[in-house]
Amino acid sequence: MTKVAIIEEETIRCSVIGHTGPEQRKLAGRVVKEALDKAGLSMEDISYLVATGYGRINVPFADKQITEISCHARGVNALFPEARTVIDIGGQDVKGIKIDGQGKPVDFVMNDKCAAGTGRFLEVIAETLGLQIEDLSRTAAESANPARISSLCTVFAAQEVASRLSEGVPLGDLVAGIHQSVAERIIRTVSRLSITREVVITGGGAKNGNLVKMLADKLGYGALVPPEPLLSGAIGAAMLARDRFQKAGPGQMLKRPRDFGEVTFFNA
Repeated sequence: MTKVAIIEEETIRCSVIGHTGPEQRKLAGRVVKEALDKAGLSMEDISYLVATGYGRINVPFADKQITEISCHARGVNALFPEARTVIDIGGQDVKGIKIDGQGKPVDFVMNDKCAAGTGRFLEVIAETLGLQIEDLSRTAAESANPARISSLCTVFAAQEVASRLSEGVPLGDLVAGIHQSVAERIIRTVSRLSITREVVITGGGAKNGNLVKMLADKLGYGALVPPEPLLSGAIGAAMLARDRFQKAGPGQMLKRPRDFGEVTFFNA
């Protein structure tokens, strides 16, 4: 997903979430234009723009590129000042980030070598079971006896789930078992940090209520979830953009080109 957040002082003026396609540069321009139109703004109204995430190099009109670790830390701090640990369950990786009271990252760990435990893992399992990913939480909640899933590899786990479904294992038990397996893997990854309360769960995985509950059970206490878990990094990027602009002053504002990947902002 590609996300945009526009802030004014401490207020989120507008946000947009769009599906990332193969032409990331054009998509970034279209999603920014959509956000500007939604907010009733033009690109000339934007004081400073920060790009983050894996695709940040594909936002050529950004004033600055900042890693998602820093942006997630800043965004979560803005939403939950009491937060000290972030668990971000993204489509491609799982991150654990320790942050201080000012929203700066102190330490982090990441599982980016394998899809297991990520949003993509859950998507593959949902496809295998003939479900929409949005249905996983409700289906798992029907289970009273989660199945034990032994495979951690995405391909082997999908094969194991399909095989056990054909053996008559209830669908809800299989999905609950997958959530349990994912939660255990996430906690193992994040436990390489010293997990400190309060814990905030972000990313697409945070939209899965059953997975969040299992993570909280393994932590031994409740976890916080933002109103829109996908926007934490974008909000953090916007906050850092504001901070940099205020520090540099209007005289340091960069001159942006007019056209980016078939999107003409200034004439929109």
